Amino acid sequence: MAEKKIIAVIGATGQQGGGLVRAILAEPDSEFAVRAITRNPGSDKAKDLAELGAEVVQADLDDEASLAKSFEGAHGAFLVTNFWEYMSPEREYAQAANLARAAKTAGVAHAIWSTLEDTRNSVPLEDDRMPTLMGKYKVPHFDVKGEANELFTEAGLPTTFLQSTFYWDNFLSMMAPQRQDDGSLVVALAMGDGKLSGIASEDIGRTALGIFKRGDELVGETVSIAGEHLTGAEIAHAFSELLGEAVSYYPVPFDGLRSAGFPAAEEMGNMFQYYAEFDDEFTGRRDLDRIRELNPSLQTFGEWLSAHKDTFAQI
Repeated sequence: MAEKKIIAVIGATGQQGGGLVRAILAEPDSEFAVRAITRNPGSDKAKDLAELGAEVVQADLDDEASLAKSFEGAHGAFLVTNFWEYMSPEREYAQAANLARAAKTAGVAHAIWSTLEDTRNSVPLEDDRMPTLMGKYKVPHFDVKGEANELFTEAGLPTTFLQSTFYWDNFLSMMAPQRQDDGSLVVALAMGDGKLSGIASEDIGRTALGIFKRGDELVGETVSIAGEHLTGAEIAHAFSELLGEAVSYYPVPFDGLRSAGFPAAEEMGNMFQYYAEFDDEFTGRRDLDRIRELNPSLQTFGEWLSAHKDTFAQI
């Protein structure tokens, strides 16, 4: 039997990386083995992955040498950064540079960089429909990832650029339908009448595995993903079907979200305004049929809701 190709996964204990680790482990007869890379191999999540059969290796995104060592012998690498840990575009850009150089140094044959659109291509800094943040961004956690794409090309690393989107998983916590004083249920989203591209976080990992299975076919390509494109009213209707009672959609004003006062409220307001006002081009880049070819088990929103019915039953 041929030796399996190792896929090194950054963020293995997070949503995207964890989804890929589990997708690989779910196919024990496939051509791939998985190396779960984490800053803390002693964490409960890392121990769980080891028990499932993953090789767990320590590395730090701020330490290029540790990354290069963790990639040694790997055929492929899934590369992701977490803006929300530090909320610093400069640090995220530096981490992306470390990933690109380290993977190149280690001789990785195929990398997948989890990225997002640079919103400044649609909303230039001088466009005053939304505020400029941190002096040079419209949606920092989008823009810096899009800006970092060039680092992987400049490093000469064979890379597929995987553009992700809104996680359905956000509805499990802060964005769940809320019970009003009169007993009614409301889903509040700053989407106006636009369509939101959403995806189950585990489907990002499954789609990444589908890309690796294509060999070098998608090297140099951008693959933009989603599970479904839905308006706020359609999302509310899906909740109504799940819960067996009416759920209404409330379109939160963009400025209302920006002024909400929580950390990153301005960024969230800009992000949802971008989603809503540029929905045709954003959803247009996300061909659901093509994504389903890479990930045949891609979930619709309704399917994802059904899988979490017990959680929502407690609303």
